[in-house]
Amino acid sequence: MPKTDGSHSAKKRHYWWRILLIGFGIYVAGLIILIFTGNPNVFPTMTISGSFLVPVTYVSFFYERRHLSSVKMPATAMTFFYGGVLGTLAASLLEPLFIHSLTFQTALIVGVIEEFVKIWGVLLIARRLRHDSELDGIILGAAAGMGFAAFESMGYAFSAFLRSGGSLSLSVGVTLLRGLLSPVGHGTWTAIFAAVLFRESRARKFRINLAVFAAYFTAVALHWLWDGIPGLLSHLVSSGVDIFIAQMVVGAAGLFILWRRWKEALSRQR
Repeated sequence: MPKTDGSHSAKKRHYWWRILLIGFGIYVAGLIILIFTGNPNVFPTMTISGSFLVPVTYVSFFYERRHLSSVKMPATAMTFFYGGVLGTLAASLLEPLFIHSLTFQTALIVGVIEEFVKIWGVLLIARRLRHDSELDGIILGAAAGMGFAAFESMGYAFSAFLRSGGSLSLSVGVTLLRGLLSPVGHGTWTAIFAAVLFRESRARKFRINLAVFAAYFTAVALHWLWDGIPGLLSHLVSSGVDIFIAQMVVGAAGLFILWRRWKEALSRQR
């Protein structure tokens, strides 16, 4: 088991705040420059930084609490990359085969596909590591999920830019909204799934049992409700506030489940 250094850990636990605050300051400064100069060369920088800021901060929050975990930075970074790039590419190939428009029913298919493709970012890295620690699963699952969220947000921002005829304000709005909501989405869902996958596995062998299937379908259900609620409630309510509140309830449920997994992981590791 890795050494537990309380003072060293305490110092490390504040870096995620620095990433968030410094990154947000840079984003605001870039946004001001973009508004005043109108220089289109600044737009890609703003889209990338806005899409990655909260996901990277989220992963840093868990990574800095790894003093009982064996996960290292290269593995975490590569999982973020694989979960993001390979996940979005695989989803873009599979989803058009089964989904023509997003409804409450087809949102279930989205959840099934995306929760399946994201976990491969974890599996590609973990196959070379000792993967029997629930804590490691949470860290790598959060990395894969947030990598997917970051790359997906860039795609949405670019699509909004094209469909609006070059509206910078709409693209910035999409980037900010998706960035703020990302902690209650992809990273949390994949972390829940990966935590149980690692908990049920052995040092060099993954085991797929009922607990793993239950964790997968829990992630799928949370994903389904998050994507499907707008279509379900749009015909029943007149205010978008009601839809937002319903989605926040789903997001809070996901965070609560992940918190339970985190507490269990710490208990098992100690």
